[in-house]
Amino acid sequence: MPEKLKLLSWRDVLGIALPSLLLAAGAFWLAAQFVKPAPPDTLVISTGGEGGAYQSFAARYRDVLGRYGIKLVEKPSGGSTENLARLRDPDIEVDAAFIQGGTGRVAEDDSLYTLGDFYHEPLWVFYREASLRGADKLLDLKGKRVAVGGMGSGTHHLAMAMLGANEIDEKNTRLLKIGGMAVLERFEKGEIDAAFAVGPTQSSLVWSLLYTPGIKLMNIGHAEAYTRRFPYLAHLVLPRGAIDLIQNIPEHDTHLVSPMATLLVREETHPALIDLLMQAAAEVHGEPGVFQKPREFPRAGHNEFPLSKEAERYYKSGKPFLQRYLPFWAATLIDRMVVMIVPLLAVLIPLFKFAPVIYGWRVRSRIYRRYGELKFLENQVNENPAQFSRAEWISRLEIIEADASRIRTPLTFSDMLYTLRAHIDLVRDVILRKTAA
Repeated sequence: MPEKLKLLSWRDVLGIALPSLLLAAGAFWLAAQFVKPAPPDTLVISTGGEGGAYQSFAARYRDVLGRYGIKLVEKPSGGSTENLARLRDPDIEVDAAFIQGGTGRVAEDDSLYTLGDFYHEPLWVFYREASLRGADKLLDLKGKRVAVGGMGSGTHHLAMAMLGANEIDEKNTRLLKIGGMAVLERFEKGEIDAAFAVGPTQSSLVWSLLYTPGIKLMNIGHAEAYTRRFPYLAHLVLPRGAIDLIQNIPEHDTHLVSPMATLLVREETHPALIDLLMQAAAEVHGEPGVFQKPREFPRAGHNEFPLSKEAERYYKSGKPFLQRYLPFWAATLIDRMVVMIVPLLAVLIPLFKFAPVIYGWRVRSRIYRRYGELKFLENQVNENPAQFSRAEWISRLEIIEADASRIRTPLTFSDMLYTLRAHIDLVRDVILRKTAA
């Protein structure tokens, strides 16, 4: 096959393909900027003190995440306040942390997000019956020995806020910064008169104190008033016998106040891990309890921190679509690939549509250029045939003809080349008619 007559003009193909490849590569690079790396196989969570509810729930999360191949690493802490400090410290490796509602506010440089309300975390005020018989308000604790939770704990933060509302402080009351199971030991030794505890009924300290002889749970008579002063608190009622019908614990309906427990995550926590945390929370906290109905939690709620986008999507749509039908690793892989493929398709589909048009235009443009030269020559002959001799006119025409014969034309466009040659012969006839030999 002659060099000038091929199926394709590779010069034109390259002229279109190279810019197209550069455009596709640019789209791929741009998409890559928005693709999260593959999710890590480890999630670090900051919990609370030994034997506390946060540790108990983290252990159940570990079982759920383990089914998806994710290892949960627990970091014990002093409690909610310390957990918040850890999340804000970039030098501490932690992905999520349990936080008690009301223990912190959004700071100007925060990049922390809540996953919603997970469960009620009631404030329990226990007192020695021999020291505070019939106590029903926090003001009764003035002048007594009161355990207000360990430093860094949500218990300490809430206890000090509520005692402060009653003008109780270290000047008029002995406030002991102890929490956890050490409180039970102090009660047994007679070293304290009352103690604050925050947590669900399942927490080991609360459960133990509810069954300890001589220790009573305070019925907070001003519960509703506290919820007005502290908006993050809810008013709860523990029904008579709700803990134990046989032993009638509690002996009467008991009014409590309660913040909400939540999980906070960092902005850089991988979205796939947040999805798994939401699934674990739904499984663990969706069970019925003394203060909640089945599947009442988790919920979006009203928190001091903004709701994570992944959590918001979970509350609207539930489990991610791909994870309903595929293993976790496959779902996350496809999810990441979609982010890459969609921008590429947005570029490649128009390219595939317009590339043949551009290719045809490039080939035709070379032939049309010769048509322009031919038409210009014909007009000159018609207007002033005596301007040149016949030999000179023919010589100029032969230049155009020779140039046309060198055009590299794909077979698809060969009809246009033959038409050009026929038109060159027509102009030759015009020259022969208009000029003398």
